[in-house]
Amino acid sequence: MATILGLLAALAYGTSDFSGGVGSRRSPPTVVTTLAQMFSVLAGLVAVSLYGGVGPTRASVGWGSLSGIGSAVGLLALYRGLSVGSMSVVATASAVLTAAIPAAVGLLSGEQVPLAAKVGMGAAVIGIASVTRQSDGKATERTGVGSGVVAGTAFGLLFVALARAGTRSGAWPLLSGQLVALVLLAPLAWRSVRRGANWRTAAGPSGAAGLLGGLATLLFLIAAGRGHLATAAVLSALYPAVTVALARIFLRERWTRTQAVGYLLAGAAIVLIGAG
Repeated sequence: MATILGLLAALAYGTSDFSGGVGSRRSPPTVVTTLAQMFSVLAGLVAVSLYGGVGPTRASVGWGSLSGIGSAVGLLALYRGLSVGSMSVVATASAVLTAAIPAAVGLLSGEQVPLAAKVGMGAAVIGIASVTRQSDGKATERTGVGSGVVAGTAFGLLFVALARAGTRSGAWPLLSGQLVALVLLAPLAWRSVRRGANWRTAAGPSGAAGLLGGLATLLFLIAAGRGHLATAAVLSALYPAVTVALARIFLRERWTRTQAVGYLLAGAAIVLIGAG
Protein backbone atom coordinates (compact mmCIF):
# COMPACT_ATOMS: atom_id res chain seq x y z
CA MET A 1 0.00 0.00 0.00
CA ALA A 2 2.84 2.40 0.86
CA THR A 3 4.36 1.77 -2.59
CA ILE A 4 1.11 2.66 -4.33
CA LEU A 5 0.73 5.81 -2.23
CA GLY A 6 4.28 6.86 -3.04
CA LEU A 7 3.66 6.43 -6.77
CA LEU A 8 0.38 8.35 -6.56
CA ALA A 9 2.29 11.13 -4.79
CA ALA A 10 4.80 11.16 -7.65
CA LEU A 11 1.96 11.41 -10.18
CA ALA A 12 0.37 14.32 -8.33
CA TYR A 13 3.70 16.10 -7.75
CA GLY A 14 4.70 15.73 -11.39
CA THR A 15 1.42 17.13 -12.70
CA SER A 16 1.56 19.93 -10.13
CA ASP A 17 5.06 20.93 -11.22
CA PHE A 18 4.07 21.01 -14.88
CA SER A 19 1.09 23.25 -14.09
CA GLY A 20 3.26 25.53 -11.95
CA GLY A 21 5.91 25.68 -14.65
CA VAL A 22 3.35 26.73 -17.26
CA GLY A 23 2.04 29.41 -14.91
CA SER A 24 5.57 30.68 -14.21
CA ARG A 25 6.03 31.40 -17.91
CA ARG A 26 3.03 33.74 -17.74
CA SER A 27 3.58 35.49 -14.39
CA PRO A 28 6.52 35.95 -11.98
CA PRO A 29 7.39 32.79 -9.99
CA THR A 30 6.73 34.60 -6.70
CA VAL A 31 3.12 35.25 -7.74
CA VAL A 32 2.58 31.74 -9.10
CA THR A 33 4.10 30.11 -6.01
CA THR A 34 1.94 32.16 -3.65
CA LEU A 35 -1.25 31.51 -5.61
CA ALA A 36 -0.45 27.80 -5.65
CA GLN A 37 0.20 27.90 -1.92
CA MET A 38 -3.19 29.48 -1.27
CA PHE A 39 -4.85 26.53 -2.97
CA SER A 40 -2.59 24.14 -1.07
CA VAL A 41 -3.91 25.63 2.17
CA LEU A 42 -7.45 24.91 0.98
CA ALA A 43 -6.41 21.34 0.23
CA GLY A 44 -4.88 21.16 3.71
CA LEU A 45 -8.14 22.28 5.33
CA VAL A 46 -10.06 19.59 3.47
CA ALA A 47 -7.43 17.01 4.42
CA VAL A 48 -7.68 17.92 8.12
CA SER A 49 -11.45 17.58 8.05
CA LEU A 50 -11.15 14.10 6.55
CA TYR A 51 -7.94 12.92 8.21
CA GLY A 52 -7.59 14.69 11.55
CA GLY A 53 -6.03 11.89 13.60
CA VAL A 54 -5.80 12.70 17.31
CA GLY A 55 -5.58 16.40 16.55
CA PRO A 56 -2.63 18.81 16.50
CA THR A 57 0.22 18.37 18.99
CA ARG A 58 3.17 20.63 19.68
CA ALA A 59 5.58 18.19 18.03
CA SER A 60 3.47 17.55 14.93
CA VAL A 61 2.79 21.26 14.36
CA GLY A 62 6.46 22.08 14.95
CA TRP A 63 7.70 19.54 12.41
CA GLY A 64 4.92 20.58 10.05
CA SER A 65 5.97 24.23 10.33
CA LEU A 66 9.55 23.27 9.49
CA SER A 67 8.27 21.43 6.42
CA GLY A 68 6.59 24.70 5.39
CA ILE A 69 9.98 26.40 5.14
CA GLY A 70 11.14 23.63 2.81
CA SER A 71 7.94 23.93 0.81
CA ALA A 72 8.22 27.72 0.36
CA VAL A 73 11.91 27.71 -0.62
CA GLY A 74 11.57 24.59 -2.77
CA LEU A 75 8.56 25.74 -4.77
CA LEU A 76 9.95 29.21 -5.34
CA ALA A 77 13.27 27.84 -6.58
CA LEU A 78 11.56 25.18 -8.69
CA TYR A 79 9.13 27.56 -10.39
CA ARG A 80 11.91 30.07 -10.96
CA GLY A 81 13.93 27.37 -12.70
CA LEU A 82 10.97 26.09 -14.70
CA SER A 83 10.25 29.60 -15.95
CA VAL A 84 13.63 29.95 -17.66
CA GLY A 85 14.93 26.43 -18.29
CA SER A 86 13.92 23.06 -19.62
CA MET A 87 11.22 21.47 -17.47
CA SER A 88 12.82 18.10 -18.09
CA VAL A 89 16.13 19.16 -16.59
CA VAL A 90 14.94 21.40 -13.75
CA ALA A 91 12.38 18.94 -12.38
CA THR A 92 14.72 15.99 -12.47
CA ALA A 93 17.65 17.93 -11.01
CA SER A 94 15.49 18.76 -8.01
CA ALA A 95 14.41 15.15 -7.66
CA VAL A 96 17.94 13.82 -7.13
CA LEU A 97 18.28 15.57 -3.78
CA THR A 98 14.59 15.20 -2.98
CA ALA A 99 15.17 11.45 -3.07
CA ALA A 100 18.71 11.27 -1.70
CA ILE A 101 18.39 13.42 1.45
CA PRO A 102 15.40 11.66 3.05
CA ALA A 103 16.71 8.26 1.94
CA ALA A 104 20.03 8.95 3.65
CA VAL A 105 18.29 10.19 6.81
CA GLY A 106 16.05 7.13 6.88
CA LEU A 107 18.91 4.68 6.48
CA LEU A 108 21.16 6.48 8.97
CA SER A 109 18.36 6.48 11.53
CA GLY A 110 18.28 2.69 11.43
CA GLU A 111 15.42 1.87 9.07
CA GLN A 112 15.62 -1.78 8.01
CA VAL A 113 15.11 -1.61 4.25
CA PRO A 114 15.17 -4.87 2.23
CA LEU A 115 18.05 -5.38 -0.20
CA ALA A 116 15.81 -5.24 -3.28
CA ALA A 117 14.44 -1.89 -2.14
CA LYS A 118 17.97 -0.55 -1.54
CA VAL A 119 18.99 -1.57 -5.06
CA GLY A 120 15.84 0.04 -6.39
CA MET A 121 16.55 3.27 -4.52
CA GLY A 122 20.03 3.41 -6.04
CA ALA A 123 18.62 2.77 -9.51
CA ALA A 124 16.06 5.54 -8.98
CA VAL A 125 18.68 8.12 -8.00
CA ILE A 126 20.89 7.17 -10.97
CA GLY A 127 17.88 7.24 -13.27
CA ILE A 128 16.81 10.66 -12.03
CA ALA A 129 20.34 11.97 -12.50
CA SER A 130 20.48 10.55 -16.05
CA VAL A 131 17.40 12.47 -17.10
CA THR A 132 19.12 15.76 -16.19
CA ARG A 133 21.89 15.25 -18.71
CA GLN A 134 21.90 17.31 -21.88
CA SER A 135 22.91 15.95 -25.28
CA ASP A 136 26.38 17.49 -24.90
CA GLY A 137 26.75 16.06 -21.39
CA LYS A 138 26.82 19.51 -19.79
CA ALA A 139 24.27 21.31 -17.68
CA THR A 140 24.43 25.04 -18.32
CA GLU A 141 23.24 27.89 -16.16
CA ARG A 142 20.36 28.49 -18.53
CA THR A 143 18.84 25.06 -17.89
CA GLY A 144 18.07 26.03 -14.32
CA VAL A 145 20.00 23.17 -12.71
CA GLY A 146 21.08 25.52 -9.92
CA SER A 147 17.45 26.26 -9.10
CA GLY A 148 16.73 22.55 -9.23
CA VAL A 149 19.46 21.81 -6.70
CA VAL A 150 18.11 24.44 -4.28
CA ALA A 151 14.59 23.09 -4.76
CA GLY A 152 15.69 19.50 -4.19
CA THR A 153 17.50 20.38 -0.97
CA ALA A 154 14.43 22.24 0.33
CA PHE A 155 12.07 19.43 -0.69
CA GLY A 156 14.35 16.98 1.09
CA LEU A 157 13.83 19.03 4.25
CA LEU A 158 10.08 18.99 3.59
CA PHE A 159 10.00 15.19 3.34
CA VAL A 160 12.16 14.60 6.42
CA ALA A 161 10.14 17.03 8.55
CA LEU A 162 6.81 15.50 7.54
CA ALA A 163 8.11 12.00 8.23
CA ARG A 164 9.23 13.13 11.69
CA ALA A 165 5.78 14.63 12.28
CA GLY A 166 4.24 11.22 11.69
CA THR A 167 0.63 10.34 10.98
CA ARG A 168 -0.78 10.24 14.52
CA SER A 169 -1.99 13.84 14.12
CA GLY A 170 -3.41 13.13 10.69
CA ALA A 171 -3.05 16.00 8.22
CA TRP A 172 -2.38 18.69 10.82
CA PRO A 173 1.38 18.77 10.06
CA LEU A 174 0.49 19.30 6.39
CA LEU A 175 -1.83 22.20 7.18
CA SER A 176 0.63 23.92 9.52
CA GLY A 177 3.34 23.64 6.89
CA GLN A 178 1.12 25.06 4.16
CA LEU A 179 0.21 28.03 6.35
CA VAL A 180 3.85 28.77 7.19
CA ALA A 181 4.80 28.59 3.52
CA LEU A 182 1.99 30.99 2.60
CA VAL A 183 3.09 33.51 5.25
CA LEU A 184 6.66 33.39 3.92
CA LEU A 185 5.67 33.75 0.26
CA ALA A 186 2.86 36.33 0.45
CA PRO A 187 5.10 39.42 0.91
CA LEU A 188 7.15 38.47 -2.15
CA ALA A 189 4.05 38.08 -4.28
CA TRP A 190 2.61 41.37 -3.02
CA ARG A 191 5.81 43.17 -4.03
CA SER A 192 5.59 41.69 -7.54
CA VAL A 193 1.92 42.67 -7.92
CA ARG A 194 2.65 46.22 -6.78
CA ARG A 195 5.28 46.41 -9.50
CA GLY A 196 2.65 45.55 -12.10
CA ALA A 197 2.79 41.77 -12.33
CA ASN A 198 -0.37 40.22 -13.78
CA TRP A 199 -1.57 37.35 -11.60
CA ARG A 200 -4.77 36.61 -13.51
CA THR A 201 -3.00 34.89 -16.42
CA ALA A 202 -1.52 32.30 -14.07
CA ALA A 203 -4.52 31.77 -11.79
CA GLY A 204 -5.69 28.57 -13.49
CA PRO A 205 -2.33 26.73 -13.63
CA SER A 206 -1.44 27.96 -10.15
CA GLY A 207 -4.71 26.67 -8.70
CA ALA A 208 -4.18 23.25 -10.25
CA ALA A 209 -0.58 23.19 -9.03
CA GLY A 210 -1.59 24.07 -5.48
CA LEU A 211 -4.39 21.54 -5.16
CA LEU A 212 -2.34 18.73 -6.69
CA GLY A 213 0.69 19.68 -4.60
CA GLY A 214 -1.35 19.56 -1.42
CA LEU A 215 -2.76 16.16 -2.37
CA ALA A 216 0.71 14.86 -3.20
CA THR A 217 2.14 15.95 0.14
CA LEU A 218 -0.72 14.26 1.99
CA LEU A 219 -0.12 11.05 0.05
CA PHE A 220 3.59 11.18 0.92
CA LEU A 221 2.80 11.76 4.59
CA ILE A 222 0.59 8.66 4.69
CA ALA A 223 3.07 6.59 2.64
CA ALA A 224 5.94 7.46 4.99
CA GLY A 225 3.76 6.59 7.98
CA ARG A 226 2.84 3.19 6.59
CA GLY A 227 6.24 2.26 5.19
CA HIS A 228 9.80 3.57 5.29
CA LEU A 229 10.85 7.20 4.89
CA ALA A 230 13.62 6.15 2.49
CA THR A 231 11.41 4.22 0.07
CA ALA A 232 8.51 6.69 0.28
CA ALA A 233 10.84 9.57 -0.53
CA VAL A 234 12.47 7.83 -3.49
CA LEU A 235 9.13 6.75 -4.95
CA SER A 236 7.64 10.23 -4.53
CA ALA A 237 10.76 11.72 -6.12
CA LEU A 238 9.99 9.90 -9.36
CA TYR A 239 7.67 12.82 -10.14
CA PRO A 240 9.94 14.21 -12.92
CA ALA A 241 8.88 11.30 -15.12
CA VAL A 242 5.38 12.78 -15.14
CA THR A 243 6.59 16.38 -15.59
CA VAL A 244 8.90 15.41 -18.45
CA ALA A 245 6.21 13.34 -20.17
CA LEU A 246 3.76 16.24 -20.02
CA ALA A 247 6.43 18.64 -21.28
CA ARG A 248 7.14 16.32 -24.20
CA ILE A 249 3.45 16.04 -25.08
CA PHE A 250 2.39 19.67 -24.64
CA LEU A 251 5.64 21.66 -25.02
CA ARG A 252 7.42 19.40 -27.53
CA GLU A 253 10.52 19.01 -25.34
CA ARG A 254 12.75 16.21 -26.62
CA TRP A 255 14.55 13.42 -24.79
CA THR A 256 18.15 12.35 -25.30
CA ARG A 257 19.28 8.71 -25.26
CA THR A 258 20.71 9.22 -21.79
CA GLN A 259 17.39 10.53 -20.57
CA ALA A 260 15.61 7.52 -22.07
CA VAL A 261 17.96 5.21 -20.15
CA GLY A 262 17.11 7.18 -17.03
CA TYR A 263 13.43 6.39 -17.51
CA LEU A 264 14.18 2.70 -17.88
CA LEU A 265 16.13 2.79 -14.62
CA ALA A 266 13.28 4.63 -12.92
CA GLY A 267 10.86 1.94 -14.08
CA ALA A 268 13.14 -0.81 -12.80
CA ALA A 269 13.42 1.05 -9.49
CA ILE A 270 9.64 0.99 -9.04
CA VAL A 271 9.59 -2.79 -9.53
CA LEU A 272 12.48 -3.38 -7.12
CA ILE A 273 11.14 -1.11 -4.40
CA GLY A 274 7.71 -2.65 -4.72
CA ALA A 275 9.20 -6.14 -4.46
CA GLY A 276 11.13 -5.08 -1.35
